[in-house]
Formats: sequence, C-alpha cells, structure tokens
Amino acid sequence: MNKCPKQKQSCHPTGWPAGRPLTVKEAKQITGSLTRTSKMPGLSYSLPAWECKTGAKLRNIPGSVCAGCYALKGNYTRYPAIKAAQYVRLEALKDQRWIAAMVAQIIRQKYFRWHDAGDIQDAVHLQKIFRVCELTPETKHWIPTREAQFLKDIDPETVPKNLIIRMSSHMVDQGPVNFWPWTSTVTSGQDASCPAPTQGGQCKDCRACWDRSVSNVCYGKH
Repeated sequence: MNKCPKQKQSCHPTGWPAGRPLTVKEAKQITGSLTRTSKMPGLSYSLPAWECKTGAKLRNIPGSVCAGCYALKGNYTRYPAIKAAQYVRLEALKDQRWIAAMVAQIIRQKYFRWHDAGDIQDAVHLQKIFRVCELTPETKHWIPTREAQFLKDIDPETVPKNLIIRMSSHMVDQGPVNFWPWTSTVTSGQDASCPAPTQGGQCKDCRACWDRSVSNVCYGKH
C-alpha cells in the first residue's frame, strides 16, 4: 500500500503527489469544508440527510431511528448556508479530484467520522471512501450507515483495517443486524452503552465507535 507523505503536501489518488500538490485550501474548494461537531474528537463530514436512500423512507415510519432525524432540524435547517454547503459536498462526489481532496484534509486527523448527517450514496461512493482510508493509514475512520444494500455484497475482510462500518438497525429497540460484524442500535431504555449523555453530550475519552473489538454500540434515543 502506498503511504502518502505527511509533509506539507496533499495527495494524488495514487497515494503520491502528482505535479503541484493540492493545498488544504484548494481541497476545500473541491469538496467543501469538513465539519467539527462539539461531540466528536476530530473532524467529520456531512451530506444532506434529505438525500439518504434508506433514511428518506425510514423518517416517515414511527418508531424508526430516522423518525425525527436531528439532521433534518436544528442548525441543519435554521441556517440556509449549512444546507447549501451539504449539497456542495454531494455534488463534489462527481469530481475526479474528490479522493485527493479528502485525503488532503483528513491526513493529519487521528479520528474521523463519515456522515454526521447523510449516508452512503452508492457503491461507487463507498469504494471512494475505501480509497481515502487506504491513503490515510494513520487515521481511524468510522462510518455509521443504514444502507444495507451497499454492504451485503462486501466481504468485511476487504474493508480497510483503519475503517469500521457500523450497520445501524432501522427501528428503536431492535436488535443488531446479523449479516455484518459491526453494528449499532438505539434504545428507548436505560441500557445504552454510549456514555455521551452522561458526559455533557461528548465522547471525551470514549472511542468505542471506532473500535473493531466492540461489536455493537447502543445509543440512547434522542
């Protein structure tokens, strides 16, 4: 595996600079800026939740984890610029420089979360994320997803070792799915394993979501 140099340079999709490398400023012009949420230990990336393939159906089903989705309210809708920025990121997926631009912004991050809003768009999108992960081997990546359709034909052994994809159960109080080794669930009870609600809504020193030895993370219902 090619390892992208960490010095002053960003990366070409091959893993090595090609010509004049992208600066972080140039990368942001291609993909849009990454986001920093108060809860997370690092940067994250968001797409418009309105464009979720499965979530768009689930949000109309009472008792689903997407009913009352936080990414369809609050600051996500209060400020038009936030929604507009998410659609810029969505459109950027078509840019052939997307992989290099994402690597340039992520490479110095210790932890990275994909999709604090939105979800995987298609199989090509997922393969591009895999490539970004391969080119940022020192970064631990986490993708929470409800898009089972894009995982069922993937061998978990082929997922980059610095990436964990957690398949989310669709309904509150539903058990973990059985076709994927890393999962997440949502409970309406007191049995959540995520400590954030007792820590001011922050991860603090918990990294369970990024930890492959943790098969399931159970979140409390928002």
